[in-house]
Amino acid sequence: MNKISFKILMLLTILVMHKGKAQEKQLTSKLEIYNITSGTREVIYEEKDHFEAPNWSTDGSYLIFNQNGLLYKLPLQNPKKIHIPTGQADRCNNDHGISPDGRTLAISNNDKIEGVSGGTSRIYTLPVEGGTPKLITPDYPSYWHGWSPDGKYLVYTARRNGDYDIYRIPAVGGEETRLTTAPGLDDGPEYSPDGKYIYYNSMESGKMEIWRMSPDGSQKEQLTNDSYSNWFAHPSPTREHFVYIAYLEDQGDRHPPMKEVALRLFDLKTKNIQTLCTFTGGQGTINVPSWSPDGERFAFVSYEEN
Repeated sequence: MNKISFKILMLLTILVMHKGKAQEKQLTSKLEIYNITSGTREVIYEEKDHFEAPNWSTDGSYLIFNQNGLLYKLPLQNPKKIHIPTGQADRCNNDHGISPDGRTLAISNNDKIEGVSGGTSRIYTLPVEGGTPKLITPDYPSYWHGWSPDGKYLVYTARRNGDYDIYRIPAVGGEETRLTTAPGLDDGPEYSPDGKYIYYNSMESGKMEIWRMSPDGSQKEQLTNDSYSNWFAHPSPTREHFVYIAYLEDQGDRHPPMKEVALRLFDLKTKNIQTLCTFTGGQGTINVPSWSPDGERFAFVSYEEN
């Protein structure tokens, strides 16, 4: 190849690379608050980056979310993120939450385990302001989703013997108890405020729907049955309803990001379901408990590609 041909080839390569970069879309994450009384949405924080899964503090003053393996606190009066130190747990995923007394944080961290390339999430606890994490679930993968109202237990989704089921473990660590046994994925367990139920989503019926059961795993009851893929039921502190995310198109047993989704409100007295809003979201939108302490608002994340 002569020099002229080489220069032409290099120029074409540069043009192709430039065109590819120009066509890349930039992600914007928006942390929003939905008010169920007024029916309004408010964006309180956004970045041209990816973050996920807000928790609301028990005193109502701040939110916690995960971003690039780290956790951040976002004061509502001054919404600028503050890093929460988590020690060697620097690969946190979007399954995290605050204990009922507001003092302890449960996190799920994608641990570095020699010879294992994926599925290494394990649950830790640490002071809510940050500190040294304590390992709670030696077995992996384990993904935290809820505290019992008395703070004594954690519930989580875990893969054991090739199947994902829901488990309970003492919050201080110890022996885990399996609560679901049906084939297929069970995920997103969360206690009701009175401790009478654990809400979760399951493929037991053949598609992803919202269920609930007694805390010991008995008396399982299917609550939704429609054309959507329904995930992550979060009971309100008022005990009147729960909010959950619904994919507008069936996703099987997956909950991918960047899909058309709706946030829906299930009335526990009437069994009526109300669609609150629709947007682009999915994975990372509302994986974990995010109600305000008074039950008037909840937080979530929506996404845009620009």
